[in-house]
Amino acid sequence: MELLSGIVGVREVYRRCIKEAENTLIMPLPLFHMFSQDMVFALGLHLGNTVVIAPKPNTDAVSASIQNYKGTLLAGVPSLYRLILENDRLDFYDLRSLRYCWSAGDTLPLEVASRWREKAGIPIYQVYGSTETVCMSVTPPATEPAPRSVGRLIPTRLAKLLDPEALKPVPPGEGGELLVSSDYSYIMGGYLDNSAETKESFLTLDGRTWCRTGDYVRINADAEIEFIDRRSDLIKHKGYRVSAARVESVLQDHPAVVAACVVGVPDPLAGEQVKAFVILKEDVRGVTSYDLMKHCRERLLPYEVPDYIEFRDMLPKSKVGKLLRREMRDEEQRKLKSPC
Repeated sequence: MELLSGIVGVREVYRRCIKEAENTLIMPLPLFHMFSQDMVFALGLHLGNTVVIAPKPNTDAVSASIQNYKGTLLAGVPSLYRLILENDRLDFYDLRSLRYCWSAGDTLPLEVASRWREKAGIPIYQVYGSTETVCMSVTPPATEPAPRSVGRLIPTRLAKLLDPEALKPVPPGEGGELLVSSDYSYIMGGYLDNSAETKESFLTLDGRTWCRTGDYVRINADAEIEFIDRRSDLIKHKGYRVSAARVESVLQDHPAVVAACVVGVPDPLAGEQVKAFVILKEDVRGVTSYDLMKHCRERLLPYEVPDYIEFRDMLPKSKVGKLLRREMRDEEQRKLKSPC
């Protein structure tokens, strides 16, 4: 029922602009991902639209599917859009049939959003959710996607912002942990055979069950949810909270950078140092950590600028292309414990 309420919520937001039996959704993600299920059912099968599924895509296959099936709808993770844009053969494909595109699963870099609009002529809308709550918010079709915004709550969801330690409401305009519930009583109430995790992740407030998302967000004056970072990915540096996603976004805006991962490294004086792992484009030569630091200093607050930048050939990602910061944090922890 929880999945159904999310599907209904997404469908209601887009029902006036996405017609029944007139669209083709290109879905280049595995169906075990909640983003896939939301989009396939809400805007595909539920409306009688065609769905082209490619659970193990490559960039040429996705572009070819859009061209060959006259795809009007496309849903993907941010890394997929970047890979499509970086494909040397992109100009061989006709993407003009696309009408709506959505991104979920990770923060969409501003540089990728801008380049996609320039290339495809349409924006990338946001979908935001989790396994526990399914879809929570989407960008409304008449709204210009704003940087860091993950849209507005769908009609079947309710939200609270609390201080994650005190569990008290935060003042209007300030950031806090997002809690989600539903008027339809479809939010799951816990994890099977895991009472400890259930107690930590679900609260009863005002007579209803709320799920703690673990995401640190802000809700602006236009009721849009501005994603700041996962609580686990916020870096506590010299008394400040540094958003790893924000630093990554700035690094990825550099024309020489193809991917970035930012984590906190334990430090006895600063609490945590800000460390960035960066992948440069293959044809780039002569770009140094100093160049990237300078780029960051011009765009970030002083305490957000990375203390260290390490270049890598690859970064760990999940099966759907989501960056796994946890693995990089674990790697740094192992280095600190190693006697060598």
